[in-house]
Amino acid sequence: MADIGTGHSAVYHKEVPKKSFRSRLGKTWNHMKRDRQLLLLFLPCILFYVIFRYGPLYGLIIAFKDYSVFTGVLGSEWVGFEHFIKFFTNQDFWMLFRNTLLLGLYTLIFGFPFPIMLALLLNEVRNKWFKKSVQTFSYLPAFLSVVIISSMIIDFLSPNHGILNQVLAAFGFEKKYFLVDPGWFRPIYVISEIWANAGYESIIYLAAIAGISPTLYEAAKVDGASRFHMIRHITLPGLFPTMLIMFILKTGSLIRVGYEKVLLLYNPMTYNVADVFSTYVYRKGLLESNYSYAAAVGLFEALVAMVMLLSANAISKRLGGNGLW
Repeated sequence: MADIGTGHSAVYHKEVPKKSFRSRLGKTWNHMKRDRQLLLLFLPCILFYVIFRYGPLYGLIIAFKDYSVFTGVLGSEWVGFEHFIKFFTNQDFWMLFRNTLLLGLYTLIFGFPFPIMLALLLNEVRNKWFKKSVQTFSYLPAFLSVVIISSMIIDFLSPNHGILNQVLAAFGFEKKYFLVDPGWFRPIYVISEIWANAGYESIIYLAAIAGISPTLYEAAKVDGASRFHMIRHITLPGLFPTMLIMFILKTGSLIRVGYEKVLLLYNPMTYNVADVFSTYVYRKGLLESNYSYAAAVGLFEALVAMVMLLSANAISKRLGGNGLW
């Protein structure tokens, strides 16, 4: 509509009425009825997280109590931040923080590129038999339990009959007990993590590569681009959003080094480089029955992991425009 007094056009917007709560609830119910088969398939996943992830959160309050199994969670006496102060002033705090951070950081730095490189190499292989064979052998460790993988590592590195020491002895070198040498624990842990996870994680990147439009490669071939140039200018940019999401997820678990492999591989000789928050919680909580103190340590570890996850997601959105949410 023209504004006669000023000569400028004025636009009048009609306000869109907000939907009532009842209409939104009805729409949600209709969607649930429509997708009831999919929701039924998703139900076991929901139950798993409710029972084993969100349900135990109730027990975190023992981190602020002097918990006793006889008085129960609610009946135990409140002590506030006593356990946290005790942990922060403990002489083992900085050792645990350093070991946890370094193991997670080394695994991220050296382990993150391997699935990407493996996916790129497998995507370039034209011999189907060779490609399937490599995929099978690289995926195999993902189907083995941590106990089996750790047992294989112990056997491979055994000073008596281990394969590595047999090879060293064949070349005239002295046999070495790698697992009692603190200098070897972190390399062994990182290499075993790469070996166990690289093949499985490469599936995600292969799926992302399959989603890149083939017309881009055809146009590049017409322009005379080599395979290296197509990887650099088409494949890697197409993988970038997936790489960002995977990087965020790995950053969130940077401080939460799994205790299973560390617990199976470390020993008193390597405590000063191998002991992490998770193994410390295991010893204090289950072996020494100091449940409240262990819960406080576990809660601190979870809070640090959450902060790192949120920070990585914020930085990713600022740099690349992509994030988990």
